Amino acid sequence: MIRRIRAFGAFWYGFIVGDDWRVAAGVFLALLITYLLSRATTVPTWWIVVVTVAGLLAVSIRRASPRPPDAKETMTQ
Repeated sequence: MIRRIRAFGAFWYGFIVGDDWRVAAGVFLALLITYLLSRATTVPTWWIVVVTVAGLLAVSIRRASPRPPDAKETMTQ
């Protein structure tokens, strides 16, 4: 039974966190801030999640993409 519980937890951890824990933490914080602000004010707060996810996507893609070689390195070769 413990093995099944661990497998269940490992599945959800891999599904939610995946390859980058920073993205998962950022989405969690965006959802938390959106919830807290929606309870405290009457101002629509749905846009916080949209902006955060777009920013996290851009940062994640930039971090994962290969860096081009430095211009000085290519000239000396």
